[in-house]
Amino acid sequence: MKTTITKAELHAGLETIKAVADAVRELKRVPSGTLYATVMGHLSLSGYDKIVQILCNAGVIRKHPDHTLEWIAN
Repeated sequence: MKTTITKAELHAGLETIKAVADAVRELKRVPSGTLYATVMGHLSLSGYDKIVQILCNAGVIRKHPDHTLEWIAN
């Protein structure tokens, strides 16, 4: 079953990804749990994990074995 996403939903999703990326960029390195605790009122854990994976796949952050997120993009 295909779900259609609206322009508003797409925009909101991209803004959420950008907000998480901006937070990691500002902090340089942050424990993932600490960052999630900050956004948990607005984002599910699975949604947060998807965003972290998107950012890792894009090569802008690295998730270390200790679950620390590090900004690696220029």
